[in-house]
Amino acid sequence: MPMPTIDFNELLLNNTEFLRPFAFTLTRDTEDAKDLLQETLCKALANRDKYSIGTNVKAWLYTIMRNIFINNYRRKAKQNTLFDSTPNDFLLDHNQGTVANEAIAILNAQEVKTAIYELPDIFRTPFLLYFDGYKYHEIATIVKEPLGTIKSRIHFARKLLKAQIERY
Repeated sequence: MPMPTIDFNELLLNNTEFLRPFAFTLTRDTEDAKDLLQETLCKALANRDKYSIGTNVKAWLYTIMRNIFINNYRRKAKQNTLFDSTPNDFLLDHNQGTVANEAIAILNAQEVKTAIYELPDIFRTPFLLYFDGYKYHEIATIVKEPLGTIKSRIHFARKLLKAQIERY
């Protein structure tokens, strides 16, 4: 049996202050924390019918907030945002340029794939693992090489790729 709307709203109001510090812990930014809190409360209100009377409301709200944060993080990670490691630390949006013809984009992607597979094996394997999302220490374990060696090989693979792609 669902809880009456008035009781549910009061339950939310009485149990939201503890979410503020949790939101800030997740986001590390005051404005993002406010947005996350607001989105959490909206989602809780929208899913009022899924709340069972007697369930720990704080745990329920924590779960909603954590899931929203994770989903937002994944969404941002999928965007083509590149980090330029120059001393100024700029964020570059890779989607800024437009391609007039999709075929050109496909050819460019094929050129990059070709360049990757033309890398010597000692560079290609760590680079592909890194590209697939493995961390440096995981790659070091997989290929049974020291961590510093893996970092160097990935760095060198990037340099080789950059030089190869600039030729086109």
